[in-house]
Amino acid sequence: MKSSASLIPSKDHTSTTIELTGNDRPGLLSELSAVLADMGCNVINAEIWTHNARAATVIHITDRSTGHAIEDPDRLSTIKELLFNVMKGDSDFKTPSARMFVSTSRETRTDRRLHQMLLADRDFERHNDKFSMELHVTVLDCRDRDYTVVTIRCLDRPKLLFDTVCCLTDMEYVVFHGTVITGRLEAYQEYYIRHVDGFPISSEAEQQRVMECLEAAIERRTTQGVELEVITEDRFGVLSEITRIIRENGLSIKRAEIRRNGGKAKDRFIVSDAMGNGVVDPKTMEMVQKEIGGFGEEEGCGVKVEGNNSSLLLSTKLPKEKHETRTSFSFGNLFKGRSFHNFNKLIKSCS
Repeated sequence: MKSSASLIPSKDHTSTTIELTGNDRPGLLSELSAVLADMGCNVINAEIWTHNARAATVIHITDRSTGHAIEDPDRLSTIKELLFNVMKGDSDFKTPSARMFVSTSRETRTDRRLHQMLLADRDFERHNDKFSMELHVTVLDCRDRDYTVVTIRCLDRPKLLFDTVCCLTDMEYVVFHGTVITGRLEAYQEYYIRHVDGFPISSEAEQQRVMECLEAAIERRTTQGVELEVITEDRFGVLSEITRIIRENGLSIKRAEIRRNGGKAKDRFIVSDAMGNGVVDPKTMEMVQKEIGGFGEEEGCGVKVEGNNSSLLLSTKLPKEKHETRTSFSFGNLFKGRSFHNFNKLIKSCS
């Protein structure tokens, strides 16, 4: 298991991008944001994903004093070393040396980059039971047409097609033909692929790897937990304070989206208990809401909680701006009473 840290000055010199991968653990984002605050770094945007006991994050920072990218190489080196030590944590000394690199430019969108980082970190290798969602991936030979056929059946959700195709592309496969059908809850995908060298998959080991990587790519956005949305006045160190409160109440952040715009900080967290269970004690969430609620003294600031089996909205200092409604899915009803038999007949008739 490896950890890595990378700092990338952006081309427009408005921010510095930090990329980190390592072992997931409770309090990780809290420790990272505390280090950045201590080093005078202002977090303007960030996203963190966790999957299969691994974590990857992309953080955009500016210098607190100038509001621009940090360019001093000595300071960047210090920040990089401190963040790497946080990601490494208490790993066993036998853990292989960490990968550390610095790049001058990268323009990949954040979610695509997080997929690439976790794929390179081999988060598809299973060390525990599979994710509980209904997900079926098959990889079959189509020798008469010199293709490999990949089929995927799973719960439909936003960006599912993006995640699937990006995974195949990052694994250096080319999609020659494809079909996607979605129902009320489920989605069916079928792809005819070859490797970039023009050959189909030639071994069972390679087939297994493709299945595992596709499963991981789909699972990364389906973290189970309670959604906590915080809108407050944007000020230096506010992320460190929010994540500290989450950590001190025994919660673990499984996913996070950090945004700064128009003087407001809008942060969205998916949290679980310290053991990774998606159902959190409502009293704990109420305590978190009360502690964080003290930040939102201005109009339009507040805390919103959704999930925990049924949607729960805590009303103290709720934002007055309109929020996008999010959909709750029931994994147990996936594919209930539905069949893709007619779809298979259609494919055969079109062959």
